[in-house]
Amino acid sequence: MLKKINDVLAGLPMTIAAGIFLLFDLIPHLMEEFGGEATHLVLFPFDPAWVTIIICGIPLLYLALWRVVHNPGISKISSALLICIAMFAAIAIGDLFAAGEVVFIMAIGALLEEATTDRAKKGLKKLLSLAPAQGRRIREGEEELIPVQDIRKGDILRILPGETVPVDGCIVSGETAVDQAIITGESLPVDKKAGDEVFCGTINCFGSIDISAVGVGEDSSLQKLVRMMQEAENRQAPVQRIADRCASWLVPVALLIAIAAYIGTGNIITAVTILVVFCPCALVLATPTAVMAAIGQAAKQGVIIKSGEALENMGKTGTIAFDKTGTLTYGRLEVSDILPFDPAISENALLSLAASAEQRSEHPLGMAIVASARARGLTISESTAFRMTAGKGVAAQVDGRRLLCGNENFLEENGISLESAAQAADKTTGISSVCGELAQLRGQGKALVFAADDRKCLGVIALSDVIRPEAEKMVSRLTKMGVRTVLLTGDNKRTAEYFAGQAGISEVRAGLLPAEKVENIEEMRRERRKVCMIGDGVNDSPALKAADVGVAMGAMGSDIAVDAADVALMTDDIAKIPYLKWLSNETIRTIKRSIAMSMCINFAAIVLSLMEVLTPTTGALVHNAGSCFVVLFAALLYDRKYKE
Repeated sequence: MLKKINDVLAGLPMTIAAGIFLLFDLIPHLMEEFGGEATHLVLFPFDPAWVTIIICGIPLLYLALWRVVHNPGISKISSALLICIAMFAAIAIGDLFAAGEVVFIMAIGALLEEATTDRAKKGLKKLLSLAPAQGRRIREGEEELIPVQDIRKGDILRILPGETVPVDGCIVSGETAVDQAIITGESLPVDKKAGDEVFCGTINCFGSIDISAVGVGEDSSLQKLVRMMQEAENRQAPVQRIADRCASWLVPVALLIAIAAYIGTGNIITAVTILVVFCPCALVLATPTAVMAAIGQAAKQGVIIKSGEALENMGKTGTIAFDKTGTLTYGRLEVSDILPFDPAISENALLSLAASAEQRSEHPLGMAIVASARARGLTISESTAFRMTAGKGVAAQVDGRRLLCGNENFLEENGISLESAAQAADKTTGISSVCGELAQLRGQGKALVFAADDRKCLGVIALSDVIRPEAEKMVSRLTKMGVRTVLLTGDNKRTAEYFAGQAGISEVRAGLLPAEKVENIEEMRRERRKVCMIGDGVNDSPALKAADVGVAMGAMGSDIAVDAADVALMTDDIAKIPYLKWLSNETIRTIKRSIAMSMCINFAAIVLSLMEVLTPTTGALVHNAGSCFVVLFAALLYDRKYKE
């Protein structure tokens, strides 16, 4: 009940009401200063400052007492405690305006901070929704749809093309290709056969398969992913407010100075004035104002920052880890190389033949080949007798000619020797170019589609993800800023090293599952300063949560990754990463300068109080003016220009 009342009083409507009543109390004080008479007793049967004190003072007192009871050690002493002491001291000498002013400024600061720290909590729900509600169980040769919670370990489940795998399992029959980007982040579907494992939440692309349930319920990969996100979220302790860190010495110093002033002057008014002007209201306001200004400026650049904590942590970041697919790269396949084995066949001719054979294929590799041929304006002939072998390749009749397109095993199963074709091509050219280029393509981790007819292999088409053109310049800027860059990816080592080399990233950690990405993030956090993780997929969500700062690719990235992250790049422009680092550094500098200015203003006001120039009322006005000045300085961050 008490907490509900406290929450209502601390809300925006009640705080606005408190400000209005404080203004009513300020007017007669100003009139008295200029020789007029107080009029608030005519408007109200009580001093309106009492309303402000009750509305803003109760939540502040609740917070101060809660911290005294629950916080450990020196953290029991907070800025809220100092302001409560000043409030009661001002009430004791009858200066209600001074009491109301200090608690009202704190209430404004709390609202500003709350506005900068609201976080989205929908990610886990979206992650759970990826798992299907039902599974197709095979019992005594009959299929039955059952709720996924009724699936038991050892049950045989049938998964048709296009369906989502309901539990972790092992394939007992059938061949297919599985899109497991949700778990590993791999850009290509992975070929699967009997004996291979499949993960909950992944998508069966082509062939029908039967699996034996291995990981069900809480033991499934998807549920483990959810638990990792929850655990990482729990480990993210909120950053302690700068004002509270200063309060451990501000409170004792303020009390000692006030007591010394009372002993030295014998004037209780002077002691109370010192307590009022010593309150860290400017400091409390400057921090969220600078954060809000930075968040506003970032929004203009298409960078959505969800909290002040993310800004502070980004400014302290020493290591930035990148996912590959969809982050450093576009996450789409394109034809990168065309290598004919027969000198009589041109690159365009080979691509045209392969596209004609693949035009009915639904496999991403086949679709990319067709798209590339169309982009070049090549002729794509009609095909007949189309047949697809899941996870291997396709066969089709094109202009009366039987064509095969697929992997090495597929060609060999159809009596086509790849090795002899490559060697024959080298003999024809007189140099070992074909075998060498083939080895180079494999070394770059590219996907290879071999095209052949009934007699021989005609050539190979290599496909690859496409690196973002701004990646290399972005990494170079970060390196100049003293930031260490690391590539964390679920792709194989050769592919990862190839793309890392293009971007200028020297440290590569490849073949990682989501849990292993989290382990690497935690290892780097122990090694160096704070770690930032940049990713786009569902599989990156635990790592985004585990890092000190998570940055998601907002335009193409999954909603879950965006919700899990602290920052979202809404235009998917990774060139904004150096800007984000610069802005975070500037925010921290602005906050520190604001703190220094607020301390200078406070100490100047203390000197004037000791000289009895200021009273609690005029001290509160000076204190208010100082707060406004510091807030204005912090707000200027909104228009500060980025310098590369």
